[in-house]
Amino acid sequence: MSTTSSDPVITSYAQAPTRTLSAGGVTFAYRELGPKGGVPVVFFVHLAATLDNWDPRIVDPIAKDHHVITFDNRGVGASTGEVPDSVEAMADDAYSFIRGLGFDKIDVFAFSLGGMVAQALVVAHPELVRKLVLTGTGPAGGKDIDKVAGTTYYDILRATLTRSDPKEFLFFNRNATGKPAAKAFVKRLQERTVDRDASITTKAFRTQLKAIKRWGRSAPADLSKITQPTLIANGDNDRMVPSVLSEDLHRRIEGSELVIYRDSGHGGIFQFHQQFAPVAVGFLAH
Repeated sequence: MSTTSSDPVITSYAQAPTRTLSAGGVTFAYRELGPKGGVPVVFFVHLAATLDNWDPRIVDPIAKDHHVITFDNRGVGASTGEVPDSVEAMADDAYSFIRGLGFDKIDVFAFSLGGMVAQALVVAHPELVRKLVLTGTGPAGGKDIDKVAGTTYYDILRATLTRSDPKEFLFFNRNATGKPAAKAFVKRLQERTVDRDASITTKAFRTQLKAIKRWGRSAPADLSKITQPTLIANGDNDRMVPSVLSEDLHRRIEGSELVIYRDSGHGGIFQFHQQFAPVAVGFLAH
């Protein structure tokens, strides 16, 4: 069915239909919303995440004026194939998907592992990316990135013992401000009630952790190659991808902007979505 201008524009992520696209031997599951035209904003998701892990309070404000696309990387959720064991191979898949959609220029919104994939994509294909939003992430060879797996398994265990969502431990401080923010975030992820994505498999999750470890132990990338306008954001107490790495990215990417939210962790942008969403919207606007 062809899309005509009379079709209503979907601006609520909870309502965005799941579509598929075959590219590079993979059938990618993706969702799109917001007005078509202009440079689309492609969202790169975090470790163990599927299409259902994006906070609608971040996606929806951006989709008000931008064509937004979220996708499952190879072997995750409803996308076919096996998860690659390197961040660079994940970036190759993302490139296949984006080119398969017919785009030769995009903006990137990336979180955590997605931010690592985005960096690899920009270094490999600088002409593809206009603007870059890197949140809760770090550079190749970044200090303590290779310890992400240990932190993750520890927090999954803590969450299991308390029958909680692991993200409550991994993304938020366990204090008077962090705990309610965590509950609210997990609740927002449930706003979509139909056509939900398949969860990541344990095997795929472990392969992603292996890729993150390799990224952390690899030689530092030359980030002076990143000349795109870049917005970097995080909480001040990120236990997964240490907050100092956001400062490291900011130092190494010339002209980048840095936003750090006090008294928050890896999910600082979700805890402070009311403050952060307008910042991201403003950054992508011009």
